[in-house]
Amino acid sequence: MKYTILILIIIAAVTFSGCSGNNAKELYDTAKLEELQNNPEHARQLYQELIKKHPKSEYAKIAKNRLSALQKSN
Repeated sequence: MKYTILILIIIAAVTFSGCSGNNAKELYDTAKLEELQNNPEHARQLYQELIKKHPKSEYAKIAKNRLSALQKSN
């Protein structure tokens, strides 16, 4: 019984550990949604976070372009 519970705890830990961080695509998608919902300040924050956490990702380049576009629209 204890062995079964231990196995279940390990499986749960492994399963949920991959869900804890925001990956580049998730951050980009959320920032884009914030733009669509007319919340540019939060979009800027998310784009900046994306660039900081994932500077070499393809989404970082897109995020930089979106930040520039948001700045021009002010």
